[in-house]
Amino acid sequence: MNSGRKFGIVLLGAMLGTAAAMSAARAAEPPLKVGLLEDVSGDLAFMGMPKLHGSQLAVEEINKSGGILGRQIELIHLDPQGDNARYQEFGRRLLNRDKVDVLIGGITSASREALRPIVDRTSTPYFYTNQYEGGVCDASMISMGAVPEQQFSTLIPWMVEKFGKKVYVIAADYNFGQISAEWNRKIMKDLGGEVVGEEFIPLGVSQFAQTIQNIQKAKPDWLLTINVGAAQDSFFEQAAAANLNLPMGSSIKVMLGFEHKRFKPPALNNMHATANWFEEIDTPEATEFKKRWHAKFPDELYINDMGYNAYNALYMYKALVEKAKSIKLDDMRKVIATGDACIDAPEGKVCIDPKSQHTSHRMRLISVGPKHEVKVEKDYGVIQPYWLGEIGCDLTKKNDKDQYTPSHLPKKS
Repeated sequence: MNSGRKFGIVLLGAMLGTAAAMSAARAAEPPLKVGLLEDVSGDLAFMGMPKLHGSQLAVEEINKSGGILGRQIELIHLDPQGDNARYQEFGRRLLNRDKVDVLIGGITSASREALRPIVDRTSTPYFYTNQYEGGVCDASMISMGAVPEQQFSTLIPWMVEKFGKKVYVIAADYNFGQISAEWNRKIMKDLGGEVVGEEFIPLGVSQFAQTIQNIQKAKPDWLLTINVGAAQDSFFEQAAAANLNLPMGSSIKVMLGFEHKRFKPPALNNMHATANWFEEIDTPEATEFKKRWHAKFPDELYINDMGYNAYNALYMYKALVEKAKSIKLDDMRKVIATGDACIDAPEGKVCIDPKSQHTSHRMRLISVGPKHEVKVEKDYGVIQPYWLGEIGCDLTKKNDKDQYTPSHLPKKS
């Protein structure tokens, strides 16, 4: 054996030995702890259960493929039951007692806002997995869902062009509904439209006779429905029984609450929404994802976008940790700042915007027919979450912790 070959064999042996030693060392490391707060009981349970399932599926797949940096994932799930005080109590428990490495979850914007101050006092990354009213510029938070420039800025102009300039709004009476309605007012004003009525409804309200009468009296061209939860969804069956027969638009119906699956046709007829995910997507990547999901959860009525985003959140966390070679938030944010924090998701490639730490999405406008069949009306392609960056949020330069709206913008320095 010549000396060069002998040296190569020795070097290879040393490398394999080092790799084996590293693998053995990592195998001996404790699992990464993922704290998960999702409602699987209470008024929002029908939306929260797919979120738990999406997280469980991703954890199972990642652990089978070797984990993250060779470490397995331990999922610690608690059910806040839609109670914001319980969100805070469980958040503290996961962060301070269980010492989780990452926190994921929260359904409503109110639950997210209950959690953020608690997370911000730690150095733990927090993934929020829902579409929402937008505007949170927070160094601790990574947002996986769609935001107004991806939903309202596509949906509302399309509704105005197709159905008319007069809209009536029914919205849940908390920060999501109120800020979403503010976005609607701004976009409608820019389009020369008119908001002929707004109603903000407390969670848990299920009777809409007076609301339906108010809508009939106002005579809008279409409705913006951003009501939330099982009780408020009673509106659709009551409106159908009253023959309201108005076109409807929403940022949360169909893909999130799958009302077209839960209610008897034609209650959701003429509903329109813009979404980055809905189960009816039939691309090869989406079909393969749905196949794996339903093999594990055969009784799932619908894979909603919350569950889908929850699944992606674990893979985005894996990508960030492995690129950073670290589980520290500051190191993960350095990866985000490069603009190369991306994963190949079932909707296509999605990336985190460095300035806002929100996610790009391929957006489609979908409609529901009289038999509750879903049709894609328009494909907008990939839309970046640009609004926060344009108004001055830049988390690569400043660790902001505020939520901005069209009427609450960052102060100019």
